[in-house]
Amino acid sequence: MKGCELCAPKEVLFESDFAYVCEEANPLSKGHVIVVPKRHVADFFDMSGAEQGSVIALLNRAQKMIREQYKPDGYNIGVNVGAAAGQSRMHVHVHLIPRYVGDVPDPRGGIRCVLAKKK
Repeated sequence: MKGCELCAPKEVLFESDFAYVCEEANPLSKGHVIVVPKRHVADFFDMSGAEQGSVIALLNRAQKMIREQYKPDGYNIGVNVGAAAGQSRMHVHVHLIPRYVGDVPDPRGGIRCVLAKKK
């Protein structure tokens, strides 16, 4: 799609027939990458089975690379689907965010902390 930064990546770390891995442009931690299907598709659930499988395989490969290079203590994996969920780039991209002890005061709740606690 014309004008989509994820359709024409500048630097690819590695790829498969259906997806690629690159560094996140605005990383939250050392080693933060995104896994992106090559086909322009906005919704994770609209990807083909082959694309989803390729994304998962590349997540595993990226995790091994990050583990060897940065030795994080944990990971968050995240996908925003739709504007209401915070998706700002309408091309699927799966975040793999390495986490390090002490990077936040209290990491309990992980990605559940995206929404304020409801009573």
